[in-house]
Amino acid sequence: MARKALMMLIAASLLMGCSFNEAVGTVVAGVQVIHLGGKVMCQDCTKSYGEWTHGSQPIKGGKVSVTCKDDRSRIIYYGSDESDEEGNFNMAVNKYINGKELQPKSCLVRLVSSTHLTCNIPTNFAGGITGVNLPVRPTVLYRDLVKYQLGTFFYTTPRCAKPAAGDTHDSFDCDTNNNY
Repeated sequence: MARKALMMLIAASLLMGCSFNEAVGTVVAGVQVIHLGGKVMCQDCTKSYGEWTHGSQPIKGGKVSVTCKDDRSRIIYYGSDESDEEGNFNMAVNKYINGKELQPKSCLVRLVSSTHLTCNIPTNFAGGITGVNLPVRPTVLYRDLVKYQLGTFFYTTPRCAKPAAGDTHDSFDCDTNNNY
């Protein structure tokens, strides 16, 4: 009797696992649109450390783009979205483009522009300048919703921007007359 109950338990477990995998496969296969989301914030380095790390402000109208390529590295999709009052952006991308299935891992999301008057220098913190590839697995997978939640992208003020390597400053030029 115990052996029969054990066999029924094993059979039920296997059936549950199989139906679960089939259900997930059906949900993912039926998806026509994938969603991408994240935040765009302003990080001001002129503030105290506590305000700098925890006091970032959302940027309304911060533009973020997504570029997707095919298996031959050709761009097959480009889209953009602007952030709302809370700094959130949410893009919907068709899963099938020109009859071919889009591979989310070939999509790159990055900062484009900021509408903020003083906080408009993009940073590469969290990949804002170079871009971030979508993760291998979606963050949300529920029925016909597939969403990739990305991190927070940051802009900063011109005062906080690191000068480029080729920039010259008059006070450091060798041709100036100084007493050194």
